[in-house]
Amino acid sequence: MIDYQWFYQQMTDRHLSEWRDQLIPQVEAKLATGSHGKLPMWQVALAQLPEIKPQHIELNPQVSVGTAEELQTAGMSSDEFTQHLKKLHPWRKGPYQLFGVNIDTEWRSDWKWQRLQDHIAPLAGRQVLDVGGGNGYHGWRMVGEGADWVVGIDPTLVFTMQYQVLQRYIRSSRHAVLPVGIEQLPADLRFFDTVFSMGILYHRKSPVDHLLELRACLRSGGELVLETLVIDGEDGMTLMPANRYAKMRNVWFFPSVPTLESWLRKTGFRNIRCVDVSPTTTAEQRSTDWMQFESLENFLDPADHSKTIEGYPGPKRAIIIANAP
Repeated sequence: MIDYQWFYQQMTDRHLSEWRDQLIPQVEAKLATGSHGKLPMWQVALAQLPEIKPQHIELNPQVSVGTAEELQTAGMSSDEFTQHLKKLHPWRKGPYQLFGVNIDTEWRSDWKWQRLQDHIAPLAGRQVLDVGGGNGYHGWRMVGEGADWVVGIDPTLVFTMQYQVLQRYIRSSRHAVLPVGIEQLPADLRFFDTVFSMGILYHRKSPVDHLLELRACLRSGGELVLETLVIDGEDGMTLMPANRYAKMRNVWFFPSVPTLESWLRKTGFRNIRCVDVSPTTTAEQRSTDWMQFESLENFLDPADHSKTIEGYPGPKRAIIIANAP
């Protein structure tokens, strides 16, 4: 049974009752029987995990919970624990160390965190929104940096279930992952001190509308941390793939960094600065035992990894930081 009552009470305490009243039926619908064909299997896998109160919880500089000895004391082997966890395949964001089991996720999300952590405003005491946050890996890192309250949103239900695995043992009152998208948030929230949007912009038909949605979630002066695929080029240059990009459907616009900065200025953001541009490599994104579908190696030209299999420039990601007006 997934229970968000503790989170709803926190929304009340933070004077977010209007959002709470909208959110409750959205979450209930997402978690209702029949909403997803695999939901019963995921619920069983979650219920079969042992009840353990770990003596060791680390969220910075890695997410590590418990020891193998605690798992054995609870009467479960590492192999059995692993099989329960793998029923929540695919594990895309991580890695996690959970009772001695290394959840080797598709993405080395810790590398992305290393690229941005020294450039963002200190998170201690801040209210944070993580848009498209997946299973909550970066949210746990934010809590580890001292954030007061981290709300992750991602409509992909299996990621919510993976978050529930970690929450079962960490039992944090400072981090929730909700199975909703940004379009389901109130239109003019103006609440969060920091908003992260990482790996989302190119999936939006209107990137400018997405930037406006992000701005509407921030208090005045709040910080946006935006990470997205970009191309090399001058201001005004944007790639719009004819069909797929690196086998991805649902992709729309890849701007140059100067173009992206122009979009941010156009939508009212200030103090705009690009803090990192890095190519994505097959060491950072790859298939593993925990994500057995195709990954980046399958998406690139086998003869030239500087290009996608469709012939477009290979993936390069920029991190832009800006402040709301």
